[in-house]
Amino acid sequence: MDEPRSELKVSVDDSQTAPDFESLTTPEALVSGGRTRDDFFDAVLGLQQPATAQDVADLAGRGVDAAREYLEWFERMGIVIQVTDRPATYKRNQAYLNWRRVQTLRREYAPETLLEFLETEAERVTELESEFNATSPDKISLTQYAEATDQPLEDVWERLSEWHTARRRITLLERALMTESNADTSTVHSAV
Repeated sequence: MDEPRSELKVSVDDSQTAPDFESLTTPEALVSGGRTRDDFFDAVLGLQQPATAQDVADLAGRGVDAAREYLEWFERMGIVIQVTDRPATYKRNQAYLNWRRVQTLRREYAPETLLEFLETEAERVTELESEFNATSPDKISLTQYAEATDQPLEDVWERLSEWHTARRRITLLERALMTESNADTSTVHSAV
């Protein structure tokens, strides 16, 4: 293995002082700020299926070369995952985005507040299960339910969307309430 260049080596004086972590750029600052970066970030957050650099450029209203650069950078950050090579397609890394949401919840709210949020969302899920007489929104046919209950399709869709959202929130809140030693386990199952 080759020796690193001299400017990359740590001197004895450097190794005795702790890094100034406060001076490091936060992840939030890395993915926000510049309008171009925000445009590309918004575009990849909206991806529902794998997309090419051209697709992302179109969504962002920017050039394809810039899209390629940002996609490569977002991949290094973990925001997107490259799915294919030729043509290169990318998809949103939902696991990373969920992890970020959990970290934000932990940082911004006390456990007691998170528990209150969890209780509210659990009550909402129970209410919706009762309203639809089902255990999951995935078991409801939107059109059949709207027809059977003589409700506008849009109203039923809205309520089912609320149900999906409440279930996602419960999952995130449960993860945020886990202790650090349990936070990375993959065998934890949500209450919903």
